[in-house]
Amino acid sequence: MESEENTTGLSTAALVAIGCNTFVAILLLLLCLIMYRACMVPSSPERLPVLAPSEGQTQQMNEHKYLLNS
Repeated sequence: MESEENTTGLSTAALVAIGCNTFVAILLLLLCLIMYRACMVPSSPERLPVLAPSEGQTQQMNEHKYLLNS
């Protein structure tokens, strides 16, 4: 006389494992989508970074270094 729970379907642990695997699969698909979209955005190396010093500041820093070394 087996219990009806074991003969009628999957155990609770199996259902939890299926649920966790489904969640991980969704996260992986989302990651792949984000990576695909990120790779489609062209990078523009011609543009200066926002925090890069301007030419005038760079020249002043070079002159300052020269004065310190001499």
